[in-house]
Amino acid sequence: MPDTAITQIRARRIWDSRGRPTVEVDVTLADGSTGRGVAPAGASRGSREALDLRDGGERLGGFGVVKALRAIETEIAPVLIGRDGTDQAGIDAAMIALDGTTLKSRLGGNALVAVSLAVLHAAAASAGKPLWQYLAGDGPVSLPMPEIQIFGGGAHAGRRIDIQDLMVMPIGAKSVAEALEMTAEIYLSAGRIMQSRGLIAGVADEGGYWPAFSTNEEALDTLVAAIEGAGFDPATEAAISLDIAASEFGSNGHYRLGLEKRELDSDAMCDLLLDWCARYPIASIEDPLAEDDRAGLIRFTAAAGGKVQVIGDDYLVTSAEKVERAAADNAVNAVLLKVNQAGTITETRAALQAAQRHGFGTVVSARSGETEDVAIAHLAVGWNAQQFKVGSFARSERTAKWNELLRIEEALGANAHFAGTAGIRGIGKAS
Repeated sequence: MPDTAITQIRARRIWDSRGRPTVEVDVTLADGSTGRGVAPAGASRGSREALDLRDGGERLGGFGVVKALRAIETEIAPVLIGRDGTDQAGIDAAMIALDGTTLKSRLGGNALVAVSLAVLHAAAASAGKPLWQYLAGDGPVSLPMPEIQIFGGGAHAGRRIDIQDLMVMPIGAKSVAEALEMTAEIYLSAGRIMQSRGLIAGVADEGGYWPAFSTNEEALDTLVAAIEGAGFDPATEAAISLDIAASEFGSNGHYRLGLEKRELDSDAMCDLLLDWCARYPIASIEDPLAEDDRAGLIRFTAAAGGKVQVIGDDYLVTSAEKVERAAADNAVNAVLLKVNQAGTITETRAALQAAQRHGFGTVVSARSGETEDVAIAHLAVGWNAQQFKVGSFARSERTAKWNELLRIEEALGANAHFAGTAGIRGIGKAS
């Protein structure tokens, strides 16, 4: 048996940032190296992403993971034990074949992704390298530009506003440390404004302020005021990034803006967003149209894509095949990468590589249901993704990941290279 053969796989139930069960897996190799993987969970989900296996029923709101744990113990572990833990592609392919469904619904995307991540960590430990370095090999790495939520909405804040994420991108920063300090100032500025106006309704799922705005544009105006109140220029130092998550309130070419009680067709929705892009310092828009509105996305990207980054999330679901199709259509110019959306490390990396081949922006992302796990910070650096999105500047499941970026930057020392605006359409090298 080789030193890197898998000798043990242990799965357990832990709890995510919503207080829901999730899956954690420990993998041990013959040389004693261990790795741990954790499955996150999303609230806003594409219809074609990998499906978690949940227990259903009344207990724990139906979110139990006993079935997923049993699948790991009785089916996945017997197939993987004895296999080479450094063969990530082979491990992931074996699990995909064992599951046998399009969306990993039989064994559960949560089971597969936790095992896949655990194997990757174990292999890095066996090599004696931090995960980012193990992924990068001998190649150069860059530290990604943060996208950090200030206001939460949509499925992350009881649909109090239609826009799911109102974020800042500290485009004037020269390092991760500077980017996070700028964001801290903006977050504090936003809090002061919201408190003075009586607009704070609580904290959203990803740590941003849960707002009590009366219109979506009030949210945009307040974010600009927060940036300026922190002493930054929204056009050159701290731009706006939006996640519209339009599939949450639109389908079949029709969009219902619940906050403003109005309905728009696809063309009108495009016009609304284009108007926002003209009037506000918006650098990036994610899922501006619903996942089933291919024609609308093509129209919007044709009109805005030269000046604004247009990210596909629900539209692409971290799928290399869908990235290729979107590139052929010019439907978007950037991809959001979520490991649990694809289901395995190998499939996620394939989507990233497809995006890089086509000159797309690449954004490694967390989910709204997270844990203290910091693996994606290492994925973003080791894979040279240009941007990183993990939520707000509050709540430890978020700050754990921002803080890990700081540690990686420190470890790189003089070799640290901050991606900055590279690859962000309209302001970066891809413009």
